[in-house]
Amino acid sequence: MRSSTPSRYAGLPLGMIALVVIAILLVWFGTLDARHLLRPDEGRYAEISREMFASGDWVTIRYNALKYFEKPPFHMWVTTLAYELFGVGDWQARLCVALSAIVGLGASVLAATRWFGARAGLLTGLALLAAPMWSIAGHFNSLDMTLSGALACVLAFMMLAQHPDASPAARRGWMLACWVAMGVAILTKGLVGIALPGLVLVVYTVLTRDFGLWRRLHLVSGIVAMLVVTVPWFWLISTRNPEFPHFFFIHEHWDRYTSTTHSRTGSPWYFVPLLLLGFLPWLGLTPRMWATVRERAGAVRGAGGKPFQPALMALIWAAAIFVFFSLSGSKLPGYIVPIFPALAMLAGVALDQIDERSWRRQVNAVMVLAVAGLAATPFVATLDRPSNPNEVFRAFSVYTGVAFAVLLGGMALARRLLRSHGLFPSITAFSLAMFLTCTIGLMGHETMGRRASGADMVPAIRAVLKDDMPLYGVRLLDHTLPFYLGHTLTMVEAPDELEFGVQQAPDQWIPTLDGFIARWRDGHPAMGIMSPEVYDQLAARQVPMHVVARDLRRVVVSNFPPPGATAPAQTPEPKPAP
Repeated sequence: MRSSTPSRYAGLPLGMIALVVIAILLVWFGTLDARHLLRPDEGRYAEISREMFASGDWVTIRYNALKYFEKPPFHMWVTTLAYELFGVGDWQARLCVALSAIVGLGASVLAATRWFGARAGLLTGLALLAAPMWSIAGHFNSLDMTLSGALACVLAFMMLAQHPDASPAARRGWMLACWVAMGVAILTKGLVGIALPGLVLVVYTVLTRDFGLWRRLHLVSGIVAMLVVTVPWFWLISTRNPEFPHFFFIHEHWDRYTSTTHSRTGSPWYFVPLLLLGFLPWLGLTPRMWATVRERAGAVRGAGGKPFQPALMALIWAAAIFVFFSLSGSKLPGYIVPIFPALAMLAGVALDQIDERSWRRQVNAVMVLAVAGLAATPFVATLDRPSNPNEVFRAFSVYTGVAFAVLLGGMALARRLLRSHGLFPSITAFSLAMFLTCTIGLMGHETMGRRASGADMVPAIRAVLKDDMPLYGVRLLDHTLPFYLGHTLTMVEAPDELEFGVQQAPDQWIPTLDGFIARWRDGHPAMGIMSPEVYDQLAARQVPMHVVARDLRRVVVSNFPPPGATAPAQTPEPKPAP
């Protein structure tokens, strides 16, 4: 089913397309430094990479100078390389995810163009750009987007290899690229990098009975290429750290999926609202996306005698990954980010087939959403929470108001362009408005994120902290201050997620609060980070502490009186009984 009025899709001139792409890239990369890092993921992976950068050890991953084997190193390698090239900073820490998202988007456009045409390919890119989950994850320093970018390449390269017009050399080349991308996915987040594509392939071949597809995967040479990418690091780290294989492959894979050992539980429908919000602009296309699959859009007879069905492959990719993580005992929002490139391909084909009347309804629906968002903005300005006082919400409401105003203006422009220039320019304006709305909203989160990061405490702490001075995390693993201070923590009593590390190096932490107090009183200058509750407990025990900086979440103290610090915390001694 194609549009009966293709002239309405007359695309933008090539020069205009180039300008739009340049503008998108400028906004995409230019906003990486607009926010401070959030805990835990952003601070954690920024700090791991900083320690890798400082130590020069790119094999054994460490966090706060302790072995940290929960994830492979690819994301940290790219971030460390960014530090080497551009210095240590917030935008450098996010560069890996930003690049991964753009590479994944580009690969998806390439595959959609090959199977469904150039117009559908461009619409795929616009659909993915406007998907809130993709644009937000592309600016959040986490492994989920790096994995998603690699997996988007796996799907795209495999689809490119299966096109019947591909020459034997091209098919072999694309499949080798697919296997290499799987290797990168494994080096990013472990065996899930091959388990997810394998699951999708099994489901697809069972449903279509196209078992000849397996003969076109270049299994032998592909597996060799994947092993060349992955084995060197796994061999090196296992040789240097014999404890690595059991922790990584059993604890971090089997235990994480089959149990709630990481306390990341959620109901089977945990990801449903995330899917709806993450693909919000395109939910109205769902019937057309399903029709794209049902009508076997793009399907042509393949080399194995059966028609390869790219739309069905995209649907199975999204559905299988969604179900896989929904059944897992460990759930986090970023786990389903890999499904969005496949959904964007289906949306791109649906948009390529949509008529003006249906598209106008789509624009009007989002326009209503924009009006509702603007109407809710004054309410946001009235909110007040212990962790974020009213002045924070008032500042954030300015960003939300601007974001929804941009969305409303974008929808008005999309309506006007639909009348004057046709569908393609209208869809472009719609997608760019949605992308800018998400970008502005994410930038506005700095009003809250800056407080959470502790960035405002850094100057006062740096004025006191010396390079050789211990910095204790007293029952508190702070994920952002160590990065901004360029100084690792020594954990006290509660190792948090560093439990494996302290087991391997028990002399590099203090297991009891009493042991910490004795160390604190030994006369050597030191500083500590703790919660206000722990600070009050220590003060009640008359532990000498000088407050260097504090906020609602943490108190930073020293055991010596630095200039400008408050007097030592004391509690009055009880008077002797008469």
